[in-house]
Amino acid sequence: MSNTIPSALRFAPRSGRTFSTSVQRDATWGFIGLGQMGYNMAKNLRAKIPETDTLLIRDVNEDSMARFVKEASETARSSGAGVGTSEVLVAQSARELAEKSSVIITSLPGPQHVKDVFHSILRQGDLPALDQERLFIDTSTIDPASSKEIANAIHTTCQGHFVDAPVSGGVVGARAGTLSFMFGASSQTGQLLDRVRAVLLLMGKKAWHMGAPGAGVAGKLANNYILAISNIATAEAMNLGIRWGLDPKALAELVNSSTGRCWPMEINNPVPGVVETAPASRGYEGGFGVSLMNKDLRLAITAAEESQTPLELGEIARGVYNAVEEEHKGKDFSVVYKWLQDRSQ
Repeated sequence: MSNTIPSALRFAPRSGRTFSTSVQRDATWGFIGLGQMGYNMAKNLRAKIPETDTLLIRDVNEDSMARFVKEASETARSSGAGVGTSEVLVAQSARELAEKSSVIITSLPGPQHVKDVFHSILRQGDLPALDQERLFIDTSTIDPASSKEIANAIHTTCQGHFVDAPVSGGVVGARAGTLSFMFGASSQTGQLLDRVRAVLLLMGKKAWHMGAPGAGVAGKLANNYILAISNIATAEAMNLGIRWGLDPKALAELVNSSTGRCWPMEINNPVPGVVETAPASRGYEGGFGVSLMNKDLRLAITAAEESQTPLELGEIARGVYNAVEEEHKGKDFSVVYKWLQDRSQ
């Protein structure tokens, strides 16, 4: 594990503050939400922050937290880390985690989950002062209105800075630490933006400042609107080509070298065996769940309606994902291909 960290992330000394051991910690980080994305993001965070820092975790799934702690401990031992270093602790609540952490990262399924977590943090009054102002980074994909509401609650109560920073890159990118973040934050000070970027780049490879609070999720919904539709188009094109007698790998190679190239074709190809690392090649398990894709599409359509922006393909795509989710709930969203196959028979 790295013993160095960008200067934008350094914390002031903590005057003898200790946690579960007698070892003095340089900084405490908090991570809430250990789903498929969050779990891997938190692993990369733990691997890249200084060994003497503490990572506090919280999730509704007790088994996920226990597994994370066990894996972190095993990784620390295998790397030869000393006693009391590379520590991961379980917080009993989101409030406890926020009280002790200078950086709090959330990765949650939807708007209501995010609101519930931040409500549980704020309803008990002011958080105790720390050596550095708290930075709340929400990497969930929610609607702009909800994100702005949370940002306003954090900022008006002077509890820290709130940043919406949804991700692109899927579970594969989360594992590899190659995610792209698009974030919304006040641009009044370059120091804040530098600090945000430094945190995000511990879990990914790119971080774009899109504008004021809410701009990050707006950018993500625009991106995922394209993803939702291109995934259907990819599944339809592959199904069509195969029914015409084309070899699926040859077709994919052609498209990926031509103007039809896109992420669902190149990285997340929906045909089993075309891309060995894609969910389709392991029974559509893992990856980006069809329910989450449907949720993001719904959020994009709702946000478009609120801004009176026409989306000609939105409702058509929504009908497809509603049907696919009903038949293949829990599977990767590329299972649209299997749904099309079944309809072709």
